[in-house]
Amino acid sequence: MFNIATGLAIWCSEAMTLALVLFVAWRHNVRNEAYLYWGLGFLLTGIGFAMIALRGQVPSVLSIEIGNAIALLGQSAWVAGFLALDRKRIEWWALLPPAIWLAGVFLPWVNNDYSNRVVLYNLASATGATALALAVAAGDMRRERTRVKLMGVFVIQGCLCFGSALTMALTLPSDIEATNLGGASAMASAFLLTIAFAFTCRLIMERSERHLRALTLTDSLTGVLNRRGLLGYFGAIQEKAHDDQRQVAVMLFDLDHFKRVNDRFGHQSGDAVLTAFARMARQYIPNNIFGRMGGEEFAAFATVADQTEAEAIAEAIRTEFCRLPISTGEAIVPATVSIGIALAASIDANIDKLISAADRALYAAKAAGRNCTVTFGEAEAAAPAPATPSSTAGELVPTVDDQVEALRRMGTLSRAG
Repeated sequence: MFNIATGLAIWCSEAMTLALVLFVAWRHNVRNEAYLYWGLGFLLTGIGFAMIALRGQVPSVLSIEIGNAIALLGQSAWVAGFLALDRKRIEWWALLPPAIWLAGVFLPWVNNDYSNRVVLYNLASATGATALALAVAAGDMRRERTRVKLMGVFVIQGCLCFGSALTMALTLPSDIEATNLGGASAMASAFLLTIAFAFTCRLIMERSERHLRALTLTDSLTGVLNRRGLLGYFGAIQEKAHDDQRQVAVMLFDLDHFKRVNDRFGHQSGDAVLTAFARMARQYIPNNIFGRMGGEEFAAFATVADQTEAEAIAEAIRTEFCRLPISTGEAIVPATVSIGIALAASIDANIDKLISAADRALYAAKAAGRNCTVTFGEAEAAAPAPATPSSTAGELVPTVDDQVEALRRMGTLSRAG
């Protein structure tokens, strides 16, 4: 005969240990409620199985009805944990396992028959395993491949519990046979839960590694890509441009007179200007391939049909930044940006040459009076950099104000004539 008391005691010890580990993890990261729910799950399961193991020494209502309900409530807590891991709200179906048990255990033909109680518990446990599989599947299965294995474990557990319940319902075993079959099913479920916990730890570790990688590729102040992260996207942009038969555009942005902003308004205001520009500019860049190169200099990679499209993107950013109210609490900080653009055919695109050409175009924009855009076409971008950058190189993109002023002068000349 299967010694169910020994098996339950072993599982209780393991469950309490895991609960303690998870509570400690939650204590160090209280924002991650998944640890709290999982810890509660193991704690409730351990308490419930301990009450079941005390059958005959405590009132039957505690060891049967309440003990099994608490153990199944632990499954509900695990479901809540996986939903919390993905920042999803707790769904009502998470409470189905204890609800199914409590709905059926007080029926006379169930309550008075040990085999029927075991069948009911296995059905409730199968429901809990199914809910766990659904909660795991609700996350990003493509990005987190460990979820597939984790969901598979819960599917196997659900099939095991349902198969055990179906076998007992069809064979009508004696109490001894039901004890052996139910105990074996419970120990198999416990083993599968241990494997599931290991996969869950692996899932969390992989997520932490991705978060750390993202931090190494992200600028901590502005939240956009840093230089390393931005340069890592160039190959993908070049490949996309080749597939779509488009050109590669590199845009460099430099905030004008940024040192004066820091000196006049303080470094916190300077940080506010950088953050505001980054937040605004990335919205105009396709696929958000935009980042901070360092200091007050930013860059973007894009695929464009021609020079006109690249200039339209740059000018939209420049004009929007001029109108952007950046408040420091005491004053509105005036800020403008100069932009240099370099273009190349996808097959000829070289990241070093394009950045160098865009930098020369940016230098020309600064020399032209700032708050403007200068573009180097394919020929200029492919040319070697001169020893001394020329302030007349590139094509100065006329601003809206330039065009309005030109029309005014033409009107004045026509009236004078």
